[in-house]
Amino acid sequence: MEHHNNPTQEASLKQSNASVLKKLFFSTLYLSTFTFGGGYVIVSLLKTKFVDELHWIDETEMLDLIAIAQSSPGAIAVNGAIVVGYKLAGMPGILCSILGAILPPFVIITAVSAFYNAFRESFFIQNLLNGMRAGVGAVIISVVYDMGGGVLKLRSLTLALIMIAAFIANYILKINVILIILVTALIGAVRTVITVRRENIPSAGKGENE
Repeated sequence: MEHHNNPTQEASLKQSNASVLKKLFFSTLYLSTFTFGGGYVIVSLLKTKFVDELHWIDETEMLDLIAIAQSSPGAIAVNGAIVVGYKLAGMPGILCSILGAILPPFVIITAVSAFYNAFRESFFIQNLLNGMRAGVGAVIISVVYDMGGGVLKLRSLTLALIMIAAFIANYILKINVILIILVTALIGAVRTVITVRRENIPSAGKGENE
């Protein structure tokens, strides 16, 4: 038996999807336009926008999406826009979020390249960039605090030790970040398999006793 959707419901659904895509595009466009200092800055702003303000994604899931974006090849800002766009609206969401994320830097970098020599020798521009570096450093600290706090909230000693070990490996031992991500991902996979097996053992025992 075939079920036909009410035309009013279909129109409402299309309008809702269009509203999500519109808000997704303009949100990523706004964040990309006013984000200076690299991908880790926009990560914090993506969380603020889609988790804290719009409540479209919960904090735990946002941390997972950020981990996927960071461990994938390419710019983390674009990767972050891709995973958030796909989560919220599938393929159309990816297209809208990518377009919103790349348009501002494309326009700004094109303009800066055209007037590079003038910008490089400008005393005002140099001081402006120095001030921006201080602000960027503060935002990156905020990102680290939010992500680290999210891990500690899980109250897992293993995850806390992994986070500390990864920091030491990257900052002190200067180990390549790709290798660190691969190793931590492997540890997470092994930890998941062990947890699942432990949960299945009592269930199997109950089944044999019945």
